[in-house]
Amino acid sequence: MVDATPITPSPKKAAKAATSAFEAAMPKFEMPKFDMAAGVEVPAVVRELAEKSVQNARDTYEKLKANAEETTDLLEDTYSTASRGLTEYNTVALESLRTNVNAAFDYMGALFGAKSVSEAVELSTGHMRKQFDVLSAQAKELSSLAQKVAADTAEPIKASVEKTIKKSA
Repeated sequence: MVDATPITPSPKKAAKAATSAFEAAMPKFEMPKFDMAAGVEVPAVVRELAEKSVQNARDTYEKLKANAEETTDLLEDTYSTASRGLTEYNTVALESLRTNVNAAFDYMGALFGAKSVSEAVELSTGHMRKQFDVLSAQAKELSSLAQKVAADTAEPIKASVEKTIKKSA
C-alpha cells in the first residue's frame, strides 16, 4: 500500500519557491546599453543625477562618521569619569570599613577586659553611641560622594545633548 501523506517542502525550499515566483512576476527593466567605444555617451541628466547621488552619499557618510566619533568620545569620557568616581567611592568605602572593623576589635578587647557587668554595659553604651555617630557621618560622606559621581558622570552626556539641541535649532 502506498502512503498518501503529502510531502511538505522544507521552509528553505518553500522560501526559494516563493522568491522564484515573485521574481517571475516582476517586470523586467532593460538598461540602455552605452557603447563608449562607439562614442555614445551617458546623457548629461543621468550623469548629473549620478554625481549628485554620489555626493549626497559622501556627505551622509561624513556626517555619520563625525557623529560616530563624537559618540565614541562621549562614551570614553563618560566611562573614564565613572571609573575615577567609582575608584574614589570604593576607596572611601574601604576606609570606612577599616575604621569600623578596628573599632569593633577595640570594643571587643575592652569588653573582654571589663572587670564588672556595669563596666561592660557602660563600654557597650559608649561604643554604640560612638558607632552610631561614625556610621551616620560615613553614610553622609558616601551619599554625597555617590551624588557627585553621578553628576560628574552625567555631565558629558548632558553637554552632548545640549550641543545636539543647539545644532538642531
